[in-house]
Amino acid sequence: VQLQASGGGTVQAGGSLRLSCAASGRTFSSYGMGWFRQTPGKEREFVAAISWNKERTNYDDSVKGRFTISRDNAKNTLYLQMNSLKPEDTAVYYCARSRNALPSVISGAYDYWGQGTLVTVSS
Repeated sequence: VQLQASGGGTVQAGGSLRLSCAASGRTFSSYGMGWFRQTPGKEREFVAAISWNKERTNYDDSVKGRFTISRDNAKNTLYLQMNSLKPEDTAVYYCARSRNALPSVISGAYDYWGQGTLVTVSS
């Protein structure tokens, strides 16, 4: 399984970005997926997750109401729509595949990770 994250960039505070994560393989639709982010000197932190069938989503409190996670199982692609971006959202964003069909807020519950895409929000 390979995960390829894209869509990062530099945006002003209040702006929007949409991240994508393209997955290889034929089992994408069977697994929960998640987004995490990391800044230098800090541990990787949970952002959002979605179940295999899109029925369950989880969000960190810091992004609720601003970020939306979604997936297109026909295209083997995971998305993260980020609106009303803040400077504190600046980080490298990683997509990951859960070990099962459900979403999880714990990084240890994920077994495959993308390479990360940098999001920079300027004030």
